[in-house]
Amino acid sequence: MGEAKRKTYAAAFKAKVALEAIRGVKTVNEIGQEHGVHPVQVGQWKKEILEHAGTLFETKRGRKPADDQSAPERLYSEIGRLKMELDWLKKSPG
Repeated sequence: MGEAKRKTYAAAFKAKVALEAIRGVKTVNEIGQEHGVHPVQVGQWKKEILEHAGTLFETKRGRKPADDQSAPERLYSEIGRLKMELDWLKKSPG
């Protein structure tokens, strides 16, 4: 007899099944049977989503802070470029 291979499920599939369990329209047994997953596994996925739900919105959105090391270099290069443009414009006639 060969070894039984473990089934692996994609994260999107796990989330779909767990969200269906959270909704509560069907029982865990019905959901498991429908998707071919053991009901205990459905319960574990549901529990995991509920545990991590609070951390989903912790990260702040918006502009990311600029890297402190590259900011001075970038600014000095910008100053140099603008200074060269100014010198060129002063030399050009008209």
